[in-house]
Amino acid sequence: MYQRIRDLREDSGMTQKEIAKILHCSQQVYSNYELGQRDIPTELIIKIAGLFQTTTDYILEVESRKDISANEI
Repeated sequence: MYQRIRDLREDSGMTQKEIAKILHCSQQVYSNYELGQRDIPTELIIKIAGLFQTTTDYILEVESRKDISANEI
């Protein structure tokens, strides 16, 4: 899960600081999420999924498909 949120962020071209601001946390806290040193609260997983237009299942590694299909919106 932690690698997936990092990959999503990097693919979007955003910095940890930018994501942290959107999530209302510090850059250090967000960095800890990406490194797996801190559990990500459920509400932030939902926000991250929305931000990157993916599913929580993708982030949680329940499914391997990254994109949301038009039928799921």
